[in-house]
Amino acid sequence: MSDAYDSIWFAEKLSDRTIRGIALETSALIRAGALPVGAKLPAIRDLAFSLGVSPATISEAWSELRRQKIITGRGRNGTWVSGDRFIAKPERLASSGDYGAGALDLTMAVPDPVLLPTLEKALVYGASAQDLNSYQRSRILPELETEARKTWPYEAEAFLAMNGGYNAVYTAIHALVTPGAPVAIEEPTAMRLLDILEHQGARILPVKCDADGPLPSSLKDAMRYKPVVFLFQPRLHSVTGRTVTPERLGELADVLRGSDILIIEDDGIADIAASPRHSLGNEFPDRVIHVLSYSKTLGPDLRLAVLSGTKAIVEQIQSYRSFSAAWTTRILQAAGAWLLRQPETWQNIEAARTIYNERRDRLAEALRARGLAIQTGAGLSLWVPVASEPFAMVTLAARHIAVNSGSKFHVNGSSSIRVATSMLDERCEEVAEAIALAHAI
Repeated sequence: MSDAYDSIWFAEKLSDRTIRGIALETSALIRAGALPVGAKLPAIRDLAFSLGVSPATISEAWSELRRQKIITGRGRNGTWVSGDRFIAKPERLASSGDYGAGALDLTMAVPDPVLLPTLEKALVYGASAQDLNSYQRSRILPELETEARKTWPYEAEAFLAMNGGYNAVYTAIHALVTPGAPVAIEEPTAMRLLDILEHQGARILPVKCDADGPLPSSLKDAMRYKPVVFLFQPRLHSVTGRTVTPERLGELADVLRGSDILIIEDDGIADIAASPRHSLGNEFPDRVIHVLSYSKTLGPDLRLAVLSGTKAIVEQIQSYRSFSAAWTTRILQAAGAWLLRQPETWQNIEAARTIYNERRDRLAEALRARGLAIQTGAGLSLWVPVASEPFAMVTLAARHIAVNSGSKFHVNGSSSIRVATSMLDERCEEVAEAIALAHAI
């Protein structure tokens, strides 16, 4: 590093000595090119001395720039300028590439459009929704709340319509979790949940899992760090296809009993799961936030999910979302309520569930026949252990097959791949043969 960027140089350039001021003025120096990408920043104690502030002030300012991906590194190795601008993006989701027209893309575990219910009649009904075009910040249409309550897994105090499941989790995290606060989350988990936590700057505490769900012993270990939230998928896991058993849910409740930790339950697969809905809300109704997404069952373009919690928690989340989209469109809420009232919708969901499981099971059986140890499960994807993720990804890419590396769903290392099976109607044997080759090293 050039002597031009030492602590004395900084002291001459920075006029605002608050945490926010140091972060803003340092980022301005970087964007202006006065601090180029690759420049090493002075040691925290040296800079604190030159600025006449505490080392904790510099550390907090650097944490903000690190969260924005403008600087990187810490500890004895030093801190470096890594970027000249902040462009917020979900790093894990955005890392998916363009695989070309000839590739078989098995990266997205999404519903098959052919298996979703038709929306024409629902949208016609939605156009006559109660209080249509009102600017009143309606939390949820009464008719949607009525339909949601019919199958809700516990007696919730208040409900809120949201623009999809991940929007619900994102809003709840940003409304309730301060940057840097510890959050316990099952591992592996949905990569978008990790993107949300990383964007908020949360300290992520991974909770290990087995075939029955999050391990109580691992959650107990995480609780030593006093997390403010435990975030998990209470029913069908979107990544591994496992289902949390009622017994395991009870064991998790035993660990959480006596604490004041918030519990966010993300039921993103919804009734693609054959298992009954269940929730820790029956044990802890005062601190459970339960999220049910309708994207996989009714269609992603409805942009519809329902969130429950106490009146106080729902009020906090609603207050935060009032800075942007203060309510979910009444047209789509009413359309969703109409669909939930139709017997044909539930018949459609049941038929889709059967087909998804058949597609998943077909690939799982083909892999077992080739000697791979594949756990039983359900849903839209298959979790496949491999000896080497890089070797597996390259081997599959060479055969024009795209999957996700397991590392996207982990905070710690992984030796797995996630294969979306929801639209794998044909070419199952071809994919199984390629995965078997990718597994061998």
